[in-house]
Amino acid sequence: MKTVERMLWKLAIIQFIFLFIAQLIVSHSSIAPYIVKVIHYEGVMKNSATKTVETFDQR
Repeated sequence: MKTVERMLWKLAIIQFIFLFIAQLIVSHSSIAPYIVKVIHYEGVMKNSATKTVETFDQR
């Protein structure tokens, strides 16, 4: 049982290290546009302005 626990701790530590490295890579501003596809889905990369319509809920 101790060997399984030891192996689980090692896997958890390795996973945390990889998570930390991935967060550093994604948060780096010059690399993020090439890796993160969410920017393209949200339309942040487009240089065009969109029309916005404001609505008010009058009760």
